[in-house]
Amino acid sequence: MMIKTTIYSLLLGLLVACSQSRDARLLWSQSLYQIGSQSSPKTTDLNGDGVLDIVMGAGTEEIAPTDYGVVALDGKSGELLWQQDATASIVGSATFYDITGDGVNDVLIGGRNHNLMALNGTNGEFIWKYEYKFKDDSILQYARYNFYNSTLVPDQNNDGYPDLLTVNGGNWDALPGSTDDRFPGVLMLFDLQSGNILAADTMPDGQESYMSPLCFTQPGSEEATVIFGTGGETAGGNLYQTTLADLKVRKIKNATVLASEETHGFIAPPVIADITQDGYLDIIVASHASQVHAINGNTLETIWNRSFPQMECSNGFAVGQFTGDNTPDFLAIMSQGTWPDYTIATQVVLNGKDGTIAYQDSIGCFSLTSPVVYDINNDGWDEAILSIGEYDCATQLTEDVRSPATMNSQLVVLDFAHDRQQVLDKTEGFKNFYSTPWLGDLDQDNYLDVVYPQYYNANDLFRFLGMTVKRLDMGIPMKKPVLWGEYMGSDGRGVFPPLD
Repeated sequence: MMIKTTIYSLLLGLLVACSQSRDARLLWSQSLYQIGSQSSPKTTDLNGDGVLDIVMGAGTEEIAPTDYGVVALDGKSGELLWQQDATASIVGSATFYDITGDGVNDVLIGGRNHNLMALNGTNGEFIWKYEYKFKDDSILQYARYNFYNSTLVPDQNNDGYPDLLTVNGGNWDALPGSTDDRFPGVLMLFDLQSGNILAADTMPDGQESYMSPLCFTQPGSEEATVIFGTGGETAGGNLYQTTLADLKVRKIKNATVLASEETHGFIAPPVIADITQDGYLDIIVASHASQVHAINGNTLETIWNRSFPQMECSNGFAVGQFTGDNTPDFLAIMSQGTWPDYTIATQVVLNGKDGTIAYQDSIGCFSLTSPVVYDINNDGWDEAILSIGEYDCATQLTEDVRSPATMNSQLVVLDFAHDRQQVLDKTEGFKNFYSTPWLGDLDQDNYLDVVYPQYYNANDLFRFLGMTVKRLDMGIPMKKPVLWGEYMGSDGRGVFPPLD
């Protein structure tokens, strides 16, 4: 395929005023044919060369076998290190831990058609994989659908290893707007070494679940708090708080309801951050109805909320300093319209103190990607980097018209302090609806790298027909750590600042 791509230098936009800066440059681009991804890139050093490598879920059609369910790319060259097959598209993003004790992180990742697996980080071979065999179990009979992102939690079976928390839910055969063929999601705890199920329970309200659960411990507490959500695009649901202790005895029916929606659910994972500056971690979440709730982590009372009519949201937040004070702020992406008929995407910054709108714009079309964040020009205000698709957002898709006539995929920087934006990369004929970029320092040279996938569009907007993964050296010197550089934050756990 012919790829027309343009890399732009941030220096041209005067976002950076530093003698150490250099022009942005594309270091490598790797194309993988006939596949695509709803996963986001995660990084760890798999081959011991000191450069972080890239792991992503992938696939062909959502429910179809693939030889490329999980792919690992060399961070230095972009070459394929290994791949692993799957019975359906792997839509989750990787969690890492050295299960085998060989000094290399292994990969835990999930996807559609009850795919959940632990892979050897060195060669991609199975350590274990989930097998559905529970049709007679009152709880686990429902754990036959999709796995999303997982998170490591404190050791619950005293084997010296953390355990793995995730959710299974969402029937791909259920029709939009219908209550038929919808089953309760299952919150599940797995032994990290063997893949054995340590605990599982169905959602308290009997609703399906798409939200990746979060787990954290409040300061001064020894009890692990778990946040999870229910409902979907057209089904009401709740945001809940429970504990690992209650999950272990199948009592998440005792969970506290933090927020509710009658006709929409809670799909995107929340963010955990102290916005009241009282030492407790607060919970900030956007429902699919685009109502944003900020909940006090100590009292569980609402701090503030903000509603956005005629918009819907399945995107995760980005967190940073976007208003010039010391309170974390939140960048949300919302889609105008009603699922699945969306048009343009709207980017909104909410002031963490009170939920007021500090910035709002609409660039690009519908997207499920999330931004990443860094103070690029070292002025004390964070900028955001996000992937957008430029095409006629009002295109009406039919059996004969499956894609806009023209489109391009862009990587864009938003500078909130100066209310301006700049394109970093523009690729004609490509799209990206799902994958959040990765931002950090792959090779430890103290300059920012961005890793980002794009997908060949051809003549069908929603088919997977090929993907390209790129590594861009932004030419920006790192003055401080990246705190929100990937999907669900720089440690993948949804907590700001990261736990690790």
